[in-house]
Amino acid sequence: MGEASGSVSTETETTSGAAERVFTVPNLLSMARLVGVPLFLWLVLVEADWWALGLLVAAGLSDWLDGKLARALDQTSKLGMVLDPAADRLYILATLVGLTIREIIPLWLVALLVARELAIVPIAPLVRRLGYNGTLPVHFIGKTATFCLLYAFPLLLLGDHDGGAATAAKIIGWSFAIWGTALYWWAAVLYWVQTRQLSRANRGAGPGPPAGDAAPAGDQKGAQTPR
Repeated sequence: MGEASGSVSTETETTSGAAERVFTVPNLLSMARLVGVPLFLWLVLVEADWWALGLLVAAGLSDWLDGKLARALDQTSKLGMVLDPAADRLYILATLVGLTIREIIPLWLVALLVARELAIVPIAPLVRRLGYNGTLPVHFIGKTATFCLLYAFPLLLLGDHDGGAATAAKIIGWSFAIWGTALYWWAAVLYWVQTRQLSRANRGAGPGPPAGDAAPAGDQKGAQTPR
């Protein structure tokens, strides 16, 4: 029994240490994506659309790659769980700002997406108040919504040009934008439902779990704030 207990303790310490790592390959990729956000916005504003699209494609590939590498190299970390969704959000925000200034997308779409972000802001402090150290992991619906929007905006940018290909890109882009926005709001509702369930469970069970525990909302690749 003593040996088993020691083994579990060592494994826990190793896992905890891995989660605290900063300079991992996936984290460096996420940091590079963050550095590219202001460059991307500048390219959109000066109408260097092909360069902007190239940077956006590179960012999308690195987003996919850092998740694969985090699992393959066992380099999942708390910082990575924050950087990954933060980079996605900032690219969406930068695209919204650029396309709105260029009058490619209307203000009502921007208002819907910003309102959704504001709608989930209270979730993190509420979950922490219940005694959980982490918050809800990223839901599949939220990731799907993010991907739809990340596809929609480049297509709408292409649709701002002339020709049949641009017209097709505009139609497909708006389809992705509408679906992405709807799924974005659906994910927000699901996060609030999960938060309410945690609150009810906490009231029924008495005091919340220890501060080091994470919210038991699933095994998906998580983030400190839901998407």
